[in-house]
Amino acid sequence: MQSDTVDTSCHAAITEAVRTEARRILSDGTVTAVIGYAAGRRKGSTQPIVITFADDADKLIFSAACVNNLAVYLTKAKKDVPKTGKLAVVVKSCDLKALVGLMGEAQLKREDLYLIGIPCTGVLGSVLQPAAVLTTDNIASKCCECAERLPPGCDFVPSVDLPRQLRFEQRYTDEIARLEAMSPAERWEYWKEQFSKCIKCYACRQVCPFCFCEQCLCDRNRPQMVEQTPRPAGNTAWHLVRAMHLAGRCAGCAECERACPMDIPLNLLNRKMARELKALFDSEAGFEVRDKGPLNSYDEHDDQSFIR
Repeated sequence: MQSDTVDTSCHAAITEAVRTEARRILSDGTVTAVIGYAAGRRKGSTQPIVITFADDADKLIFSAACVNNLAVYLTKAKKDVPKTGKLAVVVKSCDLKALVGLMGEAQLKREDLYLIGIPCTGVLGSVLQPAAVLTTDNIASKCCECAERLPPGCDFVPSVDLPRQLRFEQRYTDEIARLEAMSPAERWEYWKEQFSKCIKCYACRQVCPFCFCEQCLCDRNRPQMVEQTPRPAGNTAWHLVRAMHLAGRCAGCAECERACPMDIPLNLLNRKMARELKALFDSEAGFEVRDKGPLNSYDEHDDQSFIR
């Protein structure tokens, strides 16, 4: 398939609008800090930033290299994030789903947040070349199947004209179909090979907004629940435990897959789990806060025909 360039001409207007709004809400005391994106050290790269002064608003930017899910900065101990007052967070639609999920799990309160929504045309699948022009080839796989370019329910969304959305290959859908066509033994061999690459660096855990436990189950050694060395049995246990813990919760931001140094297709596993939860319980991560997910609630009328 021929590669087409994705129109990102709206990014300059989005950047200016975000700066103006950040300057305003910091100046009038609406928020104590803004968590957003700033230019990184390499040309075209970006990095998360926390600003607390209106004069720093010009540091904020938005581009196709703004890949990080900033929701993680609200759930884990980050010394630069103020612990009091309302916080503003720059969010894409996939990031917003994570925030909504965290609200449903009583980790965050909506009234404590000021959400700056980003009209998103997609981000780069890899930031090894952050200055690259965004195309249908290098766009992140999650963006190919995104149905909501405008994050709903935000306090502020820049008013820009989004370009016509291009047609993308449905990469996760196609890969899931390929795996489902395999026999159970073939699928198991596929995932064993993938999990065998894991070096137990836990980058997937550190970058995930939903891995917010003060002590991870997999770090416990009295008793030891999961083998901590990178060996086949321990690797498989770790990834299956994580997949089950994220089932019905994962927002599909694909940060785990992006952060993995061994290129394990972690979000592919999460997307498959999301499909199963949708089929079995008609439940999926979205933009509406819910008190309980399908795997931590009970209904006597739940369909149990799949249990054997």
